[in-house]
Amino acid sequence: MIIKDVMPSFELYQPTQLKDAFALLDRYGKDGWKMAGGYDSLSWFKERIKRPKAVIDLGGIAELKGVRETPDGIEIGALTTLTEIERNPIIREKYRLLADAAGKVASPQIRNAGTIGGNLGTASPAGDTLPVLVALDAEVELASASGRRRLSVAEFLTGPKRTALAPAELIVAVRFPSLGSAGAQEYLKVGTRNAMVIAVASCAVVVEPAHRTVRVGLGSVGPVPLRAPAAEAWATEHVDWADGAVDDPDTFGRLVAEAARPIDDHRSTAAYRRHAVAVLAARGLRRCLRTATEAAA
Repeated sequence: MIIKDVMPSFELYQPTQLKDAFALLDRYGKDGWKMAGGYDSLSWFKERIKRPKAVIDLGGIAELKGVRETPDGIEIGALTTLTEIERNPIIREKYRLLADAAGKVASPQIRNAGTIGGNLGTASPAGDTLPVLVALDAEVELASASGRRRLSVAEFLTGPKRTALAPAELIVAVRFPSLGSAGAQEYLKVGTRNAMVIAVASCAVVVEPAHRTVRVGLGSVGPVPLRAPAAEAWATEHVDWADGAVDDPDTFGRLVAEAARPIDDHRSTAAYRRHAVAVLAARGLRRCLRTATEAAA
């Protein structure tokens, strides 16, 4: 099939087996475009930002879909839609911040088509699921005809709209470890309106009292999602893990803001982004500690 007129002409393939997708990737190399949900791809084609010779629509490959529990945690197929992630009972019960982040992406129509693999492959600094995956210590599984490999999300995302994915590779799954039974999580974002909004700043906070750890993932305040190691270390030392209290959450927020690398652009100033992420981080820590304390009671 050849698509013409509004978009550049390209060959369209719709494999239903991974081996067939790998064969097409080997055939076309950098001239082949991997498409998951397609909501970003189609706009890029129309604007002629991308002009592939072939588009490989992966939507028919059933083995790349679904949420599965593993002995170590959870595995999400790359073609699992954001709506499916938002509604999945396992994710809602055990990884609520990922369900919350998926439910904040754009509109219901886009969430019905968009996938977690597509969110990763697009590598937008403002992608809602990305700071969550960083805070969850997630790994991305990549596959090609020659084998498979795993990278942390931090290793996989190399810059704005750039990843470590090779031309012959596909994202096949995302994996992350289990959270402790008393763990607590929050995903918060701010934007220019309340719905259908790209994040001006976002923050994921994960608290695990059993391990006395706090993990933070930041979005829209750097070229890639960021961690805040100084803030995480401070929280480990200054949270009263016996009763879930912290004397100065604003210090935590300040340290998180110091890890940010924001820019000025048409949506916000760097100064506002830095301020916003400090407020979100302090708020997220307070909420997580309160939730963890209530769960342990």
